[in-house]
Formats: sequence, C-alpha cells, structure tokens
Amino acid sequence: MSGHSKWASIKHKKAAIDAKRGKIFSRLSKEVTVAAKAGGGDQDMNPRLRTAVLAAKAANMPADNIDRAIKKGTGELPGVVYEEVMYEAYGHGGVAILIQVLTDNRNRATGELRATLERRGGSLAGSGSVAWQFSKKGFLIIGKEGADEDTVLMAAMDAGADDMKTTDAGYEITTSLASFEAVKEALEKAGVHPKSAEITMLPASTVQVTDEKAAKSLLQLIEAIEELDDVQNVYANFDMDQALMEKVMAE
Repeated sequence: MSGHSKWASIKHKKAAIDAKRGKIFSRLSKEVTVAAKAGGGDQDMNPRLRTAVLAAKAANMPADNIDRAIKKGTGELPGVVYEEVMYEAYGHGGVAILIQVLTDNRNRATGELRATLERRGGSLAGSGSVAWQFSKKGFLIIGKEGADEDTVLMAAMDAGADDMKTTDAGYEITTSLASFEAVKEALEKAGVHPKSAEITMLPASTVQVTDEKAAKSLLQLIEAIEELDDVQNVYANFDMDQALMEKVMAE
C-alpha cells in the first residue's frame, strides 16, 4: 500500500501542473462514459459513475463535458463504443503490473502496449499470472494538516473501513467497494477532506526497489505505459523510498 500512496502522491503533483490537461480530461471523460453505459446515468444508483464524476470534478473538468460524457454512455448522444480490457505485465525486478485500457480498437491497443513494454524492458504476462496479486479496494489518502488521528480513525472505522495506516505524511485508509462511499462521506462530515479518494487495485504484497538504476527504469516504464492514449490506469506492486522516487522522477 505504501508504494501505491507514494506513487499516487507523485502523480497528483504532476497532474496539478500538467500542461496536457486535454489528455487528462479525455481519460476522465472515457471513464464517465463507460461507467454510464455499464450502470446507467443516475449517479445515485451507479457507484462507479459517481466515483468517476467526483474524479472529473476534482480535476476541474467542466460540468458540460461531464454531462456530455454521461449522455454518450447512456446513448442520448452519439459517441465511440469503448471496450474495457485489463492487461497483465511484468516490469523490472519482477514487479507485477496491471494495466486498465479503454479502447475503440483492441488490436491497436495491444500492439502499442506490447511495443512499449518491449522497448522499456517489460513484458506482457499470461492471463491470471499477475491479477491474483491485486484486490479492488477503496483507497483514501489524508494529509496530517488539520486532521486529528483519533477523529480520522473513529470516522473511518465507524463507517466500515477495513484498515487505517499512519504515515509521516498522514493517513492511508482502505475500504471494501461497498463501504467506500460511506467512509468518504463520514470523513467529510467529520471535517476531514481526503487529498485522494479512489477505487483502485491494491497489491497483497510489494517488491522493494532500492537500486537507483532499476528504480529509474521501472518508473520510466510505468510513465511510458501511462502516456498511451488507450491506457486509463496502471497499478504495480513495487515499493521504494520516497526520496529515491522523487530523485528519479526529477531527473
């Protein structure tokens, strides 16, 4: 989990200053559309859509864009039909990687992903060889500033959270899919506002990466995968020291 939170924090910082905001909006719009198609356009009845819309709003995506994406999913507006595919791969040092893709051309997506992995030292894995190491969970990151540990713990656990971990930067809370929304709402009612709240894939265990060269290669691989147009999310079971991660990302 700690590796996930460090990487998530780095990505959030990058997203805040990312000039390619159109690309961010494109990915968010895809998720909203697919969520609406799968479960309908009513956010109260469709948890995945509700989470997707919250993520879009957090990125300051215009309300009109969100509304159009929902209507494309429900068929009220014409739009591209996306196929959702989860690819499994290995990175440097045997790190397991899950890659969520939303694409209108599966052959193109597979070809681009395979080429990127091979170019960056990774490889596609057989179905089931990686996925078993991950579980779909709710995951919230809360900064220590303005958040009392007892308040966070009581609000989260009373609402059904699975676990809370205290770190130097704050608190990490994991939940089941069923309790994610309840935990998030309970925290906000207690005056605690998460820096990040998402449905994600968390690994059961992590691979420690300590070598700077290996760390750089691994993070470059993950970044290259994330840059692919069809890729929505990348999950990996690595962990590394925060200072090492920041040093490598700054180079």
